[in-house]
Amino acid sequence: MASPKESVKIVLVEDDTTLVEMYSVKFNQEGFDLKVATNGGQGLELAKKELPRIVLLDVILPGMDGFAVLKELKADAKTKHIPVLLLTNLGQDADMQKGKALGAADYLVKANLTPGEVVEKVRAILGGK
Repeated sequence: MASPKESVKIVLVEDDTTLVEMYSVKFNQEGFDLKVATNGGQGLELAKKELPRIVLLDVILPGMDGFAVLKELKADAKTKHIPVLLLTNLGQDADMQKGKALGAADYLVKANLTPGEVVEKVRAILGGK
């Protein structure tokens, strides 16, 4: 039987070190097992290797952008079921529609949310499964 302290694995793909630090502290305080990648290619590999319960994915990334990572994750039978939350500062409707069309579970604008609110969004998506 799984213990109540068993942590939920999350992959965060984010290239801003300040945000990585902020989210790392918050998610770890909340008992999540956060794995971090700092570029798109690394994030894709990490998600495929770790098979997390959820992926938090920035859109503007070095190398492969978040939309390309999302497309690859949704095309792979091993990862297509994993909810992907796009976490970005691109707040244009066209970007949001593109993310949803590619299969994102939600589209969050970083500037509008505290790390605590992001944790709550993650809990809502995981709880809703």
